[in-house]
Amino acid sequence: MSDILTRTKQILAELVAFPSISADGNRAVTEHIAALLDASGVRYWLEPDATGAKLNLFATIGPDGTGGVILSGHTDVVPVEGQPWTSDPFAMAERDGRLYGRGTCDMKGFVAACIAMAPVFAARDLKVPVHFAFTYDEEVGCFGAQALTQSLTASGIKPAAAIIGEPSMMQPVEGHKGCFEYTTRFTGLEGHGSSPDLGVNAVEYAAIWAQKLVALREALKARAPQSSAFVPPHSTINIGLLSGGVAHNVIPGAARMEWEMRPVTPEDAAFVKTELAALRDALLPKMRAVYPDAAIETETIAEVVGLMPDPASPATRLVMELTGANRAGLVPFGTEAGLFQEIGIPSVICGPGDIAQAHKPDEFLSLDQLAACLTMLEKLADRLERGAL
Repeated sequence: MSDILTRTKQILAELVAFPSISADGNRAVTEHIAALLDASGVRYWLEPDATGAKLNLFATIGPDGTGGVILSGHTDVVPVEGQPWTSDPFAMAERDGRLYGRGTCDMKGFVAACIAMAPVFAARDLKVPVHFAFTYDEEVGCFGAQALTQSLTASGIKPAAAIIGEPSMMQPVEGHKGCFEYTTRFTGLEGHGSSPDLGVNAVEYAAIWAQKLVALREALKARAPQSSAFVPPHSTINIGLLSGGVAHNVIPGAARMEWEMRPVTPEDAAFVKTELAALRDALLPKMRAVYPDAAIETETIAEVVGLMPDPASPATRLVMELTGANRAGLVPFGTEAGLFQEIGIPSVICGPGDIAQAHKPDEFLSLDQLAACLTMLEKLADRLERGAL
C-alpha cells in the first residue's frame, strides 16, 4: 500500500497545481487526467461544455456492457481570493501527516486515488467494469454531472452502483436534501418618492415576495415526512440577498432577490413553485396597471436533486461492506449523487477527508484518510474481479 499511496500523493500534487476554479474551467486538469489514464491503457471519452473550457471525463476499465460501479468526483474547486492561506494553495504541501492545498479534500484526493488505482484495476481480470466519472462545475450547480448523466442515459450505460467520493471521513452517506437556487428580478417604474402611486416600487414587490417565502418556510415545517431523518427534518428556504433602489427619495425601478430552497421531497419543491406562480399572477396585474412593462422574472441558477435514502440500495450495502461500517448517515451539503440516482443508478457518498475542511484556507486531507480510501478501492477491485457486487 505504501507504493500506491506515494503514487497517489504525486498525482494529487499534480492535480492541485491546476487552479481549476469553476469560473475558469477545468479543461487543463482533465486533459492531464486523460494523459495519465492513457498511460494505463484506460479507454475513456471526453465531453466538453458549450464553451469548450470545461470537460467531463468518463472512463471504463473491464468488460463492456451494463453493470459495474461508477467512481465519481468533480475536478473544479472554489476560489481562494481573500483567504489567509499560510502556503501556496496551488502547490501541495505536506505537514504533520496532512496534505495542504486547494481541492485536496474537496475532492481531488478521491480523484487522485482513482487514477492511481487505474493500473491496479487494469491488471485485474475484472468480471464487471469500474467506471470513472470526473465532472466540471459541481461547485456552481452540478452542471457537468447533469450533462454527463444525460449522456449516460442516451448511451444506454447503466452501472449497478455509483460511489461519489465527496469527503465523508470514509463513512457511507445515503442521503442529503436537494439544493435549488434562484434569482428573482422585479422590474418596476422609477419616480419621485413624493408620489409613490405614480411609480411601481420594485423593492416593495420584492418585499411581498420575501414575506411569501418566509410564510412558505413555515408551511414546509408541517410537511416534513414523519420518517425524515434530516436535520432539520423539513424542507427549508433561505433568502440570501435582497437589493434594489438608489436613494431614499426615489421610487426604485428594479430589485433583485437571491434565494434557495433545500427540499426533502420533490413534492415540496413543486408546492413552493405553485405557490409562487400564484403570487406572481396576483401581483403582475397591479404592477402593470401602472406600468405595462413591469415584470417579475425568476432565473433558475441550479436545481440539484437530493439523494433520497434507500434502505435497499445496493450501493450503500456495497460501501458498508467495503468499509466495515454498520450504518449509513446523512449530510447537510449537496452532491452529484442524486443526479445518478435520478437516472436509476443506486448511489452512495463515501470519500476521504472531512467536509469541515472544504472551501476554507489551508484546506487539507490527512494521509490516513487517503490510505483508507485506497484500501476501499483495493477491496472493490477484489470484488469486481470475482464479479461480486
